[in-house]
Amino acid sequence: MIPKELFKKIRQIEIRTKGLVSNIFGGEYHSAFKGTGMDFAEVRPYQFGDDVRNIDWNVSARYPETFIKVFEEEREQTLLLAVDVSGSEDFASSGQFKREMAAEICAVVAFSAIQNNDKVGLLLFSDQVELFVPPKKGKKHVLRLIRDLFAHQTKSSGTNIKIALDHMVHVLHRRSIVMVLSDFMDDGFENSLRAVSRRHDTIAVHMIDPVELDLPDVGLLEITDAETGQQILVDTSSMHVRDLYAEQAEIRTRNVQTIFRKLRVDRVPIHTDIGYLDPLIRFFRKRNKLN
Repeated sequence: MIPKELFKKIRQIEIRTKGLVSNIFGGEYHSAFKGTGMDFAEVRPYQFGDDVRNIDWNVSARYPETFIKVFEEEREQTLLLAVDVSGSEDFASSGQFKREMAAEICAVVAFSAIQNNDKVGLLLFSDQVELFVPPKKGKKHVLRLIRDLFAHQTKSSGTNIKIALDHMVHVLHRRSIVMVLSDFMDDGFENSLRAVSRRHDTIAVHMIDPVELDLPDVGLLEITDAETGQQILVDTSSMHVRDLYAEQAEIRTRNVQTIFRKLRVDRVPIHTDIGYLDPLIRFFRKRNKLN
């Protein structure tokens, strides 16, 4: 039985995101993620200029004219949404929690996918695989995924992106679209990401809170690491401390960007104080130009 408040939240997200899909994202998704192959559709009489390699000799032999095979794009695809549910995702200095925004992004993309008759699966991870829901079609299935995103009680606060990526390699048996939603505050996952991106169309949705880039000047501040629980006292009034913090944040972001660029993995930066709508639209439209 779904708690009343959770049911209400899921219903609100369903209404909001389905509106976005109908008005904005449905067509963008269709164009951005083209089918992976061609399916046989029908035969028709040969016309001047047709590729002779597509002549259906068996059918042509039974009639006084020549027929060719007509193919159409194979539309059905599989989308896997891999969501980081570690401790750092339940953080917000302003705007939405990263995990809540990730859930909305997943809802938008998932409803877009089922509108195109694609299958959608879900993988929740911390420093372990917390939950894996195999890809299926249909509205009921997508609502179940959204419920899992909000209702799942995380077993661990740590992060291990490598474990999640390695799990994908074993459970995805055909080429799929893989969307990883995380703040990517981890290392040691490059080789696993390479293995996934070689087999699948891989997108990194990079969740960023503004305070992770720039420390505000608020005097003495006790900071608790959401993943380890360690507490430290920081003097944010010190320009040196803030500059050092910003420098480390820039290095971390640059290292992650370098990995994605090297492996040709698309990165979609999402700032929790700004929202996901414009960055997601830009990503889809950029994809459409490349296709």
